[in-house]
Amino acid sequence: MTTGNETLADAVERALTMVIDPELGESVIDLGLIYEITVEDGVAYVEMTTTTRGCPATAYLKEAVQSAAWSVPGIHYAEVKLTYEPSWSPGMMKDAARSRLHLA
Repeated sequence: MTTGNETLADAVERALTMVIDPELGESVIDLGLIYEITVEDGVAYVEMTTTTRGCPATAYLKEAVQSAAWSVPGIHYAEVKLTYEPSWSPGMMKDAARSRLHLA
């Protein structure tokens, strides 16, 4: 089991790599959709965005992020906040994902 808030936040981030955007086929981490992960007293707080406002996968992604974060041992609850500030852009993606999507 992980210990300490930083380690739990890292574990949550690793769990979120399993959440795949259904349209782009890349993880929310690799796409740069996760802006912040903090953990306090076993509660994971995740701030995220989508590639566009009105994205048809918004509810799915938010629920999947919450479920993945909640699945981490030591996390008792996960709260996901959706934001559009700053606006997402392809420049937020990890280099490997940008390359796989031929955006590099």
